Amino acid sequence: MKRILFVIDSLNSGGAEKSLLSLLTLFDFEKYKVDLLLFSAEGLYLPLLPEEVNIVEAPGFIKYQNKGIKYLVIKKKFKQLSLRLKTSLSLRNPIKIRNMHSAQIIWENVSKQINALNEEYDCAIAYSQGIPTYFVAEKVKAKRKFCWVNTDYRIASYNKIFDKRYYDHFNQVIAVSDYNKEIFIKEMPTVNQKTTVIYDIVSPRLIKSMAREESGFNQVNEGLKILTIGRLVKAKGYDLAIEACRKLKKDGYEFKWYVLGEGKDKAEYEDMIKKYSLQDTFVFLGVHHNPYPYIKDCDIYVQPSRFEGYGLAIAEAKILGKPIVATNFTVVHNQLEHNKNGVIVNLDAESIYKGIITIIKDENLRKKIYDNLLNEKVGTEEELFKVYSLLDSN
Repeated sequence: MKRILFVIDSLNSGGAEKSLLSLLTLFDFEKYKVDLLLFSAEGLYLPLLPEEVNIVEAPGFIKYQNKGIKYLVIKKKFKQLSLRLKTSLSLRNPIKIRNMHSAQIIWENVSKQINALNEEYDCAIAYSQGIPTYFVAEKVKAKRKFCWVNTDYRIASYNKIFDKRYYDHFNQVIAVSDYNKEIFIKEMPTVNQKTTVIYDIVSPRLIKSMAREESGFNQVNEGLKILTIGRLVKAKGYDLAIEACRKLKKDGYEFKWYVLGEGKDKAEYEDMIKKYSLQDTFVFLGVHHNPYPYIKDCDIYVQPSRFEGYGLAIAEAKILGKPIVATNFTVVHNQLEHNKNGVIVNLDAESIYKGIITIIKDENLRKKIYDNLLNEKVGTEEELFKVYSLLDSN
């Protein structure tokens, strides 16, 4: 039985986290023994992990770095505290921020204090770029190493010179879309021959089953229900969504726009909502381990993103037959065809607003989209066999 290690920051809400959960839910545990290392052993999806997955304790230094400053003071972890403060200063250095991704700055500061794992694996997988990739490259012993790239590498602003020495450690790099692969090898041409594509695993059977498990929205008779899912960060375009929501409300539509997600820019968006008096219209629901009842119960799904590695929530909304309005971020065309299985709009609030209006008013288009989605093959379970092929390669 082969020993496999997956490494990811946490199992909080996010596309990479949900993708890994889907993969492990369908995994063949009779053939592979799976360890999972989380830098933060918590998160929305943690209770949903298959019982066969063994959670590996993170090296002590990482574990303590995830604790608050008060905890470090009480426990007299002064070395960790000193490094935390040093890292915090580095993250405020305008020269560093301009030239490096925050994950690179953090790793540069802390890596020497992190012990390598004692265990040796047949395969080690960094399931996200950034710190999981650096950790597997430097701190894990394995016969073969693989890493996932699940973002638009160029837009994410990683320093290529810094990253090259880490990607050189890997036998194969896996991009989650053809576009991601194309961009990545343009930015990192030395890995061209060892970069391949494996799409995020989406299981219609699992999603439809989970959608029936519980109810979504508790409110009734409230008009149209619009839904968006994603981290509350600039990349996801919530500022544009709030502006579009303001226009819809001004037009007198009866609706509520719900959001499943948390993130660092939440306070900024709450200020916008208050400024436009949308507190009862644009509603944050937090994060839920099972978002599918909400997708099932919504009337329109909207993805206002500036960029995505792969629109996992779009794939899930398609499985549940929902009309989708999405901005024209680059990889959206891999998933949607305008006015066939969704509506693609320009990346601005006015266009998002008009796309929603189109869905609301055009009953024939809604029916056409629904019928096309019923006949479209959306699941990607067969991608699991590509993962097995990697794990079994010599």
